[in-house]
Amino acid sequence: MDFMFLIATAAGAITIFAATAVAALMVAKSLNAFKNWATKDNRAKKPRKKVSFKTETDRKQETNEELGKRDEERHEEWGEKEQETYDELSEKQKETQEELGEKKLETREELKEKEPASQTWSRSPSSSIPAEDAVPTQEASAPAPRPSGGGMSVVGIDLGFLNCYIAVARSGGIETIANEYSDRCTPACISLGSRTRAIGNAAKSQIVTNVRNTIHGFKKLHGRSFDDPIVQTERIRLPYELQKMPNGSAGVKVRYLEEERPFAIEQVTGMLLAKLKETSENALKKPVADCVISIPSFFTDAERRSVMAAAQVAGLNCLRLMNETTAVALAYGIYKQDLPSLDEKPRNVIFIDMGHSAYQVSVCAFNKGKLKVLATTFDPYLGGRNFDEALVDYFCDEFKTKYKINVKENSRALLRLYQECEKLKKLMSANASDLPLNIECFMNDLDVSSKMNRAQFEQLCASLFARVEPPLKAVMEQANLQCEDISSIEIVGGATRIPAVKEQITKFFLKDISTTLNADEAVARGCALQCAILSPAFKVREFSITDIVPYSITLRWKTSFEDGTGECEVFCKNHPAPFSKVITFHKKEPFELEAFYTNLHEVPYPDPRIGSFTIQNVFPQSDGDSSKVKVKVRVNIHGIFSVASASVIEKQNVEGDHSDVSVEMETSFKNESKDDVDKMQVDQEEGGHQKCHAEHTPEEEIDHTGTKTKSASSDKQDRLNQTIKKGKVKSIDLPIQSTLCRQLGQDILNSYIENEGKMIMQDKLEKERNDAKNAVEEYVYDFRDKLGTVYEKFVTQEDLNKLSAMLEDTENWLYEEGEDQPKQIYVDKLQELKKYGQPIQMRYMEHEERPKALNDLGKKIQLVMKVIEAYRNKDERYDHLDPAEMEKVEKYISEAMSWLNSKMNAQNKLSLTQDPVVKVSEIVAKSKELDNFCNPIIYKPKPKVELAEDKAKANGEHNGPMDGQSGAETKPDTTKDSSQHTKSGEMEVD
Repeated sequence: MDFMFLIATAAGAITIFAATAVAALMVAKSLNAFKNWATKDNRAKKPRKKVSFKTETDRKQETNEELGKRDEERHEEWGEKEQETYDELSEKQKETQEELGEKKLETREELKEKEPASQTWSRSPSSSIPAEDAVPTQEASAPAPRPSGGGMSVVGIDLGFLNCYIAVARSGGIETIANEYSDRCTPACISLGSRTRAIGNAAKSQIVTNVRNTIHGFKKLHGRSFDDPIVQTERIRLPYELQKMPNGSAGVKVRYLEEERPFAIEQVTGMLLAKLKETSENALKKPVADCVISIPSFFTDAERRSVMAAAQVAGLNCLRLMNETTAVALAYGIYKQDLPSLDEKPRNVIFIDMGHSAYQVSVCAFNKGKLKVLATTFDPYLGGRNFDEALVDYFCDEFKTKYKINVKENSRALLRLYQECEKLKKLMSANASDLPLNIECFMNDLDVSSKMNRAQFEQLCASLFARVEPPLKAVMEQANLQCEDISSIEIVGGATRIPAVKEQITKFFLKDISTTLNADEAVARGCALQCAILSPAFKVREFSITDIVPYSITLRWKTSFEDGTGECEVFCKNHPAPFSKVITFHKKEPFELEAFYTNLHEVPYPDPRIGSFTIQNVFPQSDGDSSKVKVKVRVNIHGIFSVASASVIEKQNVEGDHSDVSVEMETSFKNESKDDVDKMQVDQEEGGHQKCHAEHTPEEEIDHTGTKTKSASSDKQDRLNQTIKKGKVKSIDLPIQSTLCRQLGQDILNSYIENEGKMIMQDKLEKERNDAKNAVEEYVYDFRDKLGTVYEKFVTQEDLNKLSAMLEDTENWLYEEGEDQPKQIYVDKLQELKKYGQPIQMRYMEHEERPKALNDLGKKIQLVMKVIEAYRNKDERYDHLDPAEMEKVEKYISEAMSWLNSKMNAQNKLSLTQDPVVKVSEIVAKSKELDNFCNPIIYKPKPKVELAEDKAKANGEHNGPMDGQSGAETKPDTTKDSSQHTKSGEMEVD
């Protein structure tokens, strides 16, 4: 035992010695390198040039290689035990160095080679992060602020059915911020009262107490009419009242400011977004305007425009409405460093999002710097709340039998049951055993109780779990993929935590699912990343995002044929977006285009119409022929369809025959098959300015600038040249009148914005009123407590009785007449109390602080008196001082001592209940006055004696080199001095 102890002690000593040697070697190497560099730079006698240095990581790696060789020799001598220990240490050290190496800056020479390869990555001048690794992340690197854009903010908002999350780009990455309750989750809930609104956490606490005026679960009402079947279905579930708005859309009716008031859904969501905006501004300490907001991928154009209007009501500039599954895919892919290159087979990943109200599935293909959504499917009516409803229905039936109560007749009791069932559902996800359900004073002063386990729950919700698989099957069919083509399955959303849901997904794909993403915050983080990409204040590594059009879109127009209409499917289902197409019409008069969803059964919306677009100012050509009208249709970055522009091609002095191309064109559009549409030449807005036309029309391959489109053949180029020779082509923009389905008018939107501003001001005034009331209440309790403790010695008995009575009267007034008073009444009441309380508080504070102030002044007087005494004793330190000035100092100190003694004597004669003779502020002012008067005199520096230096200087000027010495022999000293001077200067520069 003793022998082993000795071996362990020796091994520990050797380890400590080795570590010390390593540290010393590293320090010596660093000092030696710096010395060599400084010496080399000094010899040059030039300003330092721009030099490329190895990074700290490179130097550490070189040092570690040398140390590793020495360590190996020592390890062989120390034996197998020490060898294993050092192997472990070496591995840890290597891992640490690799982590540091990823975060350290690269050399400038390496940057010069890498920058041309990726010009879109922008960073601050001092940054040298490789373009391929520069991704906004907390673990690696963040969206680097450009030098000129530091004042802007980047915010991503997950606008959920039940909860909302906010993510921002700051502190080197994407961060989910917390609200005033230190909660990163903000409930999508608004409660309206007689004086103010409560939004978020405060509103959620009033769901049960203020049932009729607390709005929640309103996300599905966006962009829908009051008579919409979905609205009527939701109406049954909601405890508050829905109302038909003047424009036919759904709204809510609540009591606010003591009157019944209707609010449009855009106003309600605007209130919530305004609260999220305020939360983000409080976290970032700067104004917030730009943001990216998430929406379900199945939202139609009307619903998307409604959310955009809500963002305007809240004062937000929505840079993009982003599909939730696409945001999750971005949050997943932008951090991946091992994605296949662009010329390799993409990595296919399934993203499954089951939230509180909807179920979405998306399959995405990833390459390095590229994300492409291949297909998206969904079940808009399957989510966590469906499982809650199954539990509620079960317990309602049980309580009806067991306790003879009908829960669904009492909205408050029903809400409490929903809350308890949601908690029970979460508990059953983690526990398979029986779990109790207990609610006190549930209805009619009854306490109810029950229990359930996971097996019962899964049996109860079997029909819901069966709905998990169909969207998975559909997305694989639409993407033309097999299960073996999928590399990973990522799940997000609260409902994906249910074990049976995970089991259904695993059973379908026959592989394990991944939970690497934050199930609650992934959508908000993806939105913040997209906002950083779109914002001019941030630039991140190039990462292209191609989304899809969820439903096929068709254009219809009137023709001169018997059936009277022509149709063309401009965007098929799962078509890439954003995307633009240009269609050429031959018309002699203004015409109208009607856009609608092709397959209504695929769209969870009762009205297939998107809108109608009238192309105006269309006239025949000068020779009577039909005008060629080019119409650009687009699905923009928000996923909203529009007719972006229209222009007429006017021909001048054109020779040759002119056939009636209008009839030919319209016939081709009408009879076009899907294959024909696919052959249309299209131009994505981000690419070149190409046009899309039907193939057979000769003039359709030529745009209005006279250039040939991408796929035009050589014979068409010959005809183009002939056309240009024959005459000129002129393009004229045409006005478009749009009528969109369920579009809010600008005047209505402006009124919503104005009302939101008034409500924000009302909330602010009410907050100030409550703060003033609370200040009075706080003063009453605080002062009453101190009167019986610290203030007791500083108030007379008469004043104590009077003030105590006043405080008690104020307290009673606060809970009676003063319960609801204007702000100014509370301010006046507080001032009245302070008029009697402040003298007592002042006496206490003066008594506490006076000794320190007097002590400081006394010390300063003593210090000056010591200097005066030393001056009188001819101390050489003060023999340079002016006698007249010292006499003034002596006189001033005498007066100060007299003032101090008189004030202290007068103060000592007073009782604690009397106001002080001298205040602390006067003593402090006297102390500063003493410093200002005496210090410049007594601390006056001695004059410098320069006789010896002048003599040495004179010798250097008039005397040459001594006998036997040359001028060159003195150079080394000069060089040395110069070198030292140069080195000192450059150290300052460093």
